[in-house]
Amino acid sequence: MAKITLENLAHSYLPNPTRDEDWALKSMTMAWDDGGAYALLGSSGCGKSTLLNIISGLLRPSQGRILFGDQDVTGLPTLDRNIAQVFQFPVVYDTMSVRDNLAFPLRNRGMAEAQVATRVAEVAEMIGMADMLDRRARGLTADAKQKISLGRGMVRQDVNAILFDEPLTVIDPHMKWELRTQLKDLHRRFGHTMIYVTHDQTEALTFADQVMVMYDGRVVQAGTPQALFDAPEHTFVGYFIGSPGMNLLDAQVEGATARIAGASVPLANGYGALAGKVQIGIRPEFMRLSNQGQGVPFRIKRVEDVGHHRIVRGQVEGQEVNVIVPEGQPIPEATDSVIPDPAHIHVYVDDWRVDPAQAERAA
Repeated sequence: MAKITLENLAHSYLPNPTRDEDWALKSMTMAWDDGGAYALLGSSGCGKSTLLNIISGLLRPSQGRILFGDQDVTGLPTLDRNIAQVFQFPVVYDTMSVRDNLAFPLRNRGMAEAQVATRVAEVAEMIGMADMLDRRARGLTADAKQKISLGRGMVRQDVNAILFDEPLTVIDPHMKWELRTQLKDLHRRFGHTMIYVTHDQTEALTFADQVMVMYDGRVVQAGTPQALFDAPEHTFVGYFIGSPGMNLLDAQVEGATARIAGASVPLANGYGALAGKVQIGIRPEFMRLSNQGQGVPFRIKRVEDVGHHRIVRGQVEGQEVNVIVPEGQPIPEATDSVIPDPAHIHVYVDDWRVDPAQAERAA
C-alpha cells in the first residue's frame, strides 16, 4: 500500500495545447493517504477516467508526476506499479473456473497453494460466489463475471492501490448495494488504498471517505460526503450532489440581503461588492412553501410523492426550483411563494462559492 501524490499533473490529447479547453485534465496537485477510500465523481467527459488511467500507467501525463510513497512512478508501466484494476466491463478468463480466475494473480506471483486456497475461499465468500468456485466463467452472466473481476482485483493483499473504473455498471441494481457494502468491509479489514471512479453519486457517497468531484477537467471540490452536501464550493457540486440537487437562482446581493425576482431575502452573512454572475444556492430541504406572499414568488408545476417526502417542482421567474416537503406536512393551498432558510443560503459568483467569513471582512 502507498500514499499517492499528484504533483502539477495535467494532460492533453493534443500535441500542442495552447488554450485552457485543450486540456482534458487541468493542472492539479493533491495527495491521497495510504489506506484511504477515495471516489472520483463526475459526469461523462469530466476527466475522471483520464486521471485514473494516468495513475494506473495506461496513460502518461503531458506534465507533472505521480508518486507512490517516495517513488516517482510517472514513467513506469502498469505492471511495475503493483496495483490492481477493476474495469467497467468484466475481464475474466472464460476457459478457467471461478476458482482459477480468482487464484490467477496469486499464482502468478508464486504464492504457496495453501495460501492461495485460503485467500480465494475468503474472497469468494465476500463476493457471494463460494458455491460457484468450480464452474467455468464462460457460461456465467455479465454481473457474475464482474463479481469475478472485482474479486480478482481484491484477492491480492500486497498491492499499492486498487483502482475501480465504473465497476458496477453491468451489475443488477439489487446487487449494487450488497457489493458496495462488501467493498467497504474489505477496506475496513485490509486497509487497501482504493480509488473508485463513478458518475453515480450514491456509489461515490456510500463507498468513499473522501470524494473528489470533477468538472471540466478539474477537481472542483474534495471532501467528505457531508461537506459536499452542506457547503458546495462550486455550483456543479451543488447541482450534482443531492436528489434533487441544489436550487440556483440569479440574484443581486447587497450586504446581508439578496434580491430575487423582486423579493428581498435575508442572508446569514453580509457581503461586499460582488462582480460577475451572482447566484444564491439553497437545497430543496431548506425551503418552505407559503400562500401569503411572504417570500420569493413561486409557481407550482407538479408534485411528486416519493414515499418519505414529496418533491414540489415549480418555477421562480422561469428558473426551475424544487422544494422538499416532509411526510405529513401539508402543501398550502394557493401556494404563491417560497421562503429560503437564511442559515442554509450560499452565495456564488461565476459558479464559485463566496466564503462567508471573507465576505463579512470585505463588507
